[in-house]
Amino acid sequence: MAMAKIIWVDDEIESLRSQQLFLENKGYAVQTFTNGFEAIDYVRENPVDVVLIDESMPGITGLETLAKIKEINRSIPVVLITKNETENLMDDAIGSQISDYLIKPVNPNQVWLSLKKIIDNKRLVAEKTTSAYQQQFRHLFTALNSDPDNKEWRDIYKKLVYWELEMQRTDSPEMEEVLQTQKSEANTEFFKFISKHYSSWLLGDSSKAPVMSQTLLRTKVFPLLKKGTPLFFVLIDNLRFDQWKAIEPVLSESFRLTEEDSFYSILPTATQYARNAIFSGLLPAEIEKTYPTLWKNDEEEGGKNLYEEELLRQQLKKAGLGDIRFSYTKVLNNQSGQELQQDIHNLLENDLNVIVYNFVDMLSHARTEMEVLKELAGDEKSYRSVTRSWFEHSPLHQALRRIADKPLTLVLATDHGSVRVKTPCRVIGDKQTTTNLRYKHGRNLQYEPRDVLAYRDPRQAGLPSPTINSSFIFAKGDLFLCYPNNYNHYANYYRNTFQHGGVSLEEMIVPVITFQSK
Repeated sequence: MAMAKIIWVDDEIESLRSQQLFLENKGYAVQTFTNGFEAIDYVRENPVDVVLIDESMPGITGLETLAKIKEINRSIPVVLITKNETENLMDDAIGSQISDYLIKPVNPNQVWLSLKKIIDNKRLVAEKTTSAYQQQFRHLFTALNSDPDNKEWRDIYKKLVYWELEMQRTDSPEMEEVLQTQKSEANTEFFKFISKHYSSWLLGDSSKAPVMSQTLLRTKVFPLLKKGTPLFFVLIDNLRFDQWKAIEPVLSESFRLTEEDSFYSILPTATQYARNAIFSGLLPAEIEKTYPTLWKNDEEEGGKNLYEEELLRQQLKKAGLGDIRFSYTKVLNNQSGQELQQDIHNLLENDLNVIVYNFVDMLSHARTEMEVLKELAGDEKSYRSVTRSWFEHSPLHQALRRIADKPLTLVLATDHGSVRVKTPCRVIGDKQTTTNLRYKHGRNLQYEPRDVLAYRDPRQAGLPSPTINSSFIFAKGDLFLCYPNNYNHYANYYRNTFQHGGVSLEEMIVPVITFQSK
């Protein structure tokens, strides 16, 4: 590692020679100056890692020197050393973005510790994170291989997301690779788990089933309804658990988090299935049977999510909540986002306000969605970063901030997540087969059985059967389904893009978060 370059500015620098030698013995290169002007000239011409400045010097004070140095290079860390402990000096110093503050007389270890904290912080954090993950790796490995139940799977995924976010700070490609391998093993095991239990969750003993799309409102939202305290249920389309973690700090500035939980999206993990199930409280096959005019299959013309408000009204009635005042707002573009911002105070009159926010559509126009997302979000790290930046500046965030000081409950959730697909696999089907890359349904589908979870009878998965002999298949892990015609073109075009509809931790285990106003 290159020797760190320190400059020390003090009009009594002679009396600090022993300190200088101490730091040089610790491996730092120390250049000294007796006044601020020389230090400013030096910083203008030379790279410097840390500046140590005495506050009270004749000619130009430490704070004035600090201001000039920050004009040249805002990111240079500066440590202010002073005899003066007055509060306003400390406020000035902190306001000037110093990295540390030492009171004279300083001893050599104090200075050394301060430098270590500033220069080695990133490396030390990386080393600590890496060794902590290495220990946790064994626990995760054991957990994966001990036949986890649906709750344990949620915990495993939460831990994997936690380590993924921690690894982001370490800049260690080797450890990130180990984590990605573990995540991929986890997805392989998760696929087996879902294949084994999914049908019985829907059709068997419901007490063994986790909270899923069709039970989300009645288990996680309706019980929070309280007369006189409006409840906001905000559903951000296509929000993975790691993307929730990216926006958590932004929301936590305005609201107090009271519960962080997750639930299982139904299959296909696609908007028209998962979201209609959430608002109706029914599985897609039951929606088609109960409200035939409100359900459209993939191959039918017209919008597939046009009746969410009506389905919600029916679910409220069934739950004995038909008399509550509720609103339903769907935001598909920036214009309707602005309208929500203007109107948000009026919603405080209602008992329940449902806001559906189409994040991916808002991030990019639907027609160029693929290209824009490829450019902006080439991997998970950049996708999280884009999500946070979008949310921070979104009309949704501005609207919520406007009502943050009112007594209310906020539940944030999503319909499904998405997974970055890497491996193409072939599927052959007839003309009626759907175009989605993570699931297909149609007649006479031909596929490699190990690549997919298949239901020859869609009713086994709570799904309508659009035609006789129509089966559903769901891609596992990071696979995506391609037809043989023009195979290479599609395989290259869609590789490394974020897709949804299939079976993976990222698509199926999704956030449901509860907040109160502070």
